[in-house]
Amino acid sequence: MKPIGFFGGTFDPIHLGHLRMAIEVMETFALESLTLLPNKVPPHRPQPIASAEQRLTMTQLAVKDIAGLTVDDLELKRDGDSYTVDTLEHLARKFPGRPLLFMMGMDSLLSFTAWHGWQRILQLASLAVCCRPGHRLEPDALDAQLSTRLSTGPIIGPGQIVPLTTTELAISATDIRTRVKNGQRLDFLLPRAVVEYIQTSGLYRADSASC
Repeated sequence: MKPIGFFGGTFDPIHLGHLRMAIEVMETFALESLTLLPNKVPPHRPQPIASAEQRLTMTQLAVKDIAGLTVDDLELKRDGDSYTVDTLEHLARKFPGRPLLFMMGMDSLLSFTAWHGWQRILQLASLAVCCRPGHRLEPDALDAQLSTRLSTGPIIGPGQIVPLTTTELAISATDIRTRVKNGQRLDFLLPRAVVEYIQTSGLYRADSASC
């Protein structure tokens, strides 16, 4: 049975770097679909500037014409902080018997044992760890409880940690927000529909109430 892929993030805003990484994970693991999960209240990072509704709309616009990518607002509808373990508990009930694959970057894996409920996460899902070109995930850099789970795939159940090298697009949401405030162009950083939404809604501008 093929795994189902999931990718969580604030997506404030979503950009081409996110989308390229999602597509490469989908191709690497032969996923039929990969679902993006915008966070509501990320517990370990600054809070998003755009509202939950705005970030959901931008994410939906971004994947509208990309085969296999979908969006789920389940974290946005939940009260309180957005913990990955709670999301995966929900998804495991929703898709009983299906292997779950959760995407993250290499930096996130290096701090993974500080995540809330990280042991339970590995009981529920496997991890696709996206590494930049020229960077390797060294077992010695990981907690011993994680290094023993490193795998080359295929995904057959929970608990595997599979690193893969993905195309690096030097794009960041922080840089995009700065460009908007400075009145700079956003061509080739975000999907055109997302650029238009940011412009028409006045998001991230220096004179915007949301900034």
